[in-house]
Amino acid sequence: MQTAHFLKDVLICSLGAYGGPEAHFAVFLDHLVSKKHYLSEEELVELLALTAILPGPTSTQTITAVGYKLGGPFLAFLTLLVWALPALVVMSILSFLYQILENKQISSSILRYIGPMAVGFIFLAAFRIGKKVLTDSLTFALFFLGLITTYFIRTPWIFPTVLLVGAIVSIVFSKEKELFNKQKLHPPYRFLLLFALFALGTLALSALTHNLLITLFEAFYRYGYLVFGGGQVVVPVMIAELVETRSYLTNEEFLTGYGLVQGLPGPMFSFSSYAGGMAARTLGPFGQAVGALLSGIAIFLPGTLLIFFIYPIWEELKNIKAVKVSLKGINAVAGGLIAAAAILLLQKSGIQTDNLVVAGITVMLLATRKIPAPLIVLAVLGAGIVIG
Repeated sequence: MQTAHFLKDVLICSLGAYGGPEAHFAVFLDHLVSKKHYLSEEELVELLALTAILPGPTSTQTITAVGYKLGGPFLAFLTLLVWALPALVVMSILSFLYQILENKQISSSILRYIGPMAVGFIFLAAFRIGKKVLTDSLTFALFFLGLITTYFIRTPWIFPTVLLVGAIVSIVFSKEKELFNKQKLHPPYRFLLLFALFALGTLALSALTHNLLITLFEAFYRYGYLVFGGGQVVVPVMIAELVETRSYLTNEEFLTGYGLVQGLPGPMFSFSSYAGGMAARTLGPFGQAVGALLSGIAIFLPGTLLIFFIYPIWEELKNIKAVKVSLKGINAVAGGLIAAAAILLLQKSGIQTDNLVVAGITVMLLATRKIPAPLIVLAVLGAGIVIG
């Protein structure tokens, strides 16, 4: 594998990844697995399950883990930069352009079919994964457990909980012997130490100095390690602190930025650069740019450090028979989570004829594997402009 070719493919994923973690996973599945064969579908689902258990931006951690799997920490770091930087740069710039972007009608007309398109990505991903992981009555049961549970319960804690249940059930019903064989682990403690130092150090510095940039870094770093499930989950936490408690942004400014990020490819957590930049407006243009940059770095940093710590242990833990057995249940549940997300997003987009047509055409185009995801996105945006 050539590093430059892989990073080019990561950039393609970044530019074509709309719709949140589940839709991003569908893009990874289509491009990195089906077209480029960097890893298998089972390996990608396994990484998704691992990152879903961890706090932080799920899709970013997943693609960072892919980079780690293929080339170690350095490639993982480059993968993170290529994946996140385009959206972070755009959202940082948009933090300067609020006055120009007040007219939401244009944005809403352009984005009208992005949701149905994302649903198409996710439905195809759920179908492909289901073909791989549904092998017997137990995996079918766990798949529907993940689907039904996460459809009706949307709190962040349910995702790691139901995945853990899948692992335990798989172990309990296994007929394997000597499940808990000994395996020597070699944890890279330096990454865990860095994770803790940033968490405690920035908290202390913020309390002592009351410096706005340090306070923003501490706040966004905290969002990065306290939130499970992606960018949508962090929004209530941000509103409570940045809008209601500290009054860094008005509610309208916050929601405008959040609406804009829906129309951009890449990680939803890139919204942090917009929010951080807006919060640092009082420091002048240079201070605002620094605030946007620091906020973007801060929210991705804890999840990245956790991946660097956990992934090497995960590879060694898989040598324990019980862990291998648990993956059967974890992968089945993870398939159910993606199916539930597809159904929910279809409902939120609106079960209307034009939305169903867009979702159906997206599935068909992706299934042919001949049309790149970015071209599909551009076509959908064009349809939104023409019809809007």
